[in-house]
Amino acid sequence: MEKITSIYVRISTNTGKQTNESQLLEVQNYCQMRGWTNTEVYSDKVSGGKASRPALDKMVKDMRSGKVERVVAYKLDRIGRSLTHLCLLVDEMSNLGVPLICSSQGIDTTGNNPASKLQLDVLKAVCEFERNLIKDRVNAGLNAARARGVRLGRPNTLAARKDEVLALRDKGMKLREISRELNIPISSVCKITKLANN
Repeated sequence: MEKITSIYVRISTNTGKQTNESQLLEVQNYCQMRGWTNTEVYSDKVSGGKASRPALDKMVKDMRSGKVERVVAYKLDRIGRSLTHLCLLVDEMSNLGVPLICSSQGIDTTGNNPASKLQLDVLKAVCEFERNLIKDRVNAGLNAARARGVRLGRPNTLAARKDEVLALRDKGMKLREISRELNIPISSVCKITKLANN
C-alpha cells in the first residue's frame, strides 16, 4: 500500500465568514515544496476542543491502518486546543511512527535528527506534565470526598436486593430460580444468602 501525507485543516465554525482556504493553501504549498505529492486532505468544521471530529477520527483510523506516512497541519491548535487531547494524539502518532509537521511553526518530528528529537521530547514532556496534573486533581478530589465522608466506588447493590432474595428463598425457591426471577447474577444471590446465614 502506498502511504499518503495527511493534510489536516480545521476551522472552528461553519459560518460563511471563516474558511480553511488559507491554511489549506499554505500546507499544500509546503507539501509540494517538500516533494510530498501523494496527499489526502482531512477537513473539519468544528471546535478544536472537541475530541471527536469526523475528519480527525478518519485520519487517526488511517494512521492505525498504516496508510499515513506523516501528518501536516498549519499549526498545533488546528489539531487540538485541548492539551489533553493533543497529548493523546502526539503519543499515539509517536507510537505509530507517524511524524507531525506544523508548517507555520517550524515543528517537524520527522527522523532522528537532534532538532526533531528535541521537539518530540518537549511535546511528550508537556503531555506527561498534563497527565500528572490531571492525576493530581483527580486524587485531590477523591481525598476531599473521603474527608467529607463520601463513600467511593460502586454502590452496594447486594443490600438493595437482600430482602427480595431472602423472601424468595424463604418461599423455597432455589438460588438459580431466584437469579432468573430477579434478573441478577447468581453470584450476587449466593453472596446475599451466605451473608444472611452468618
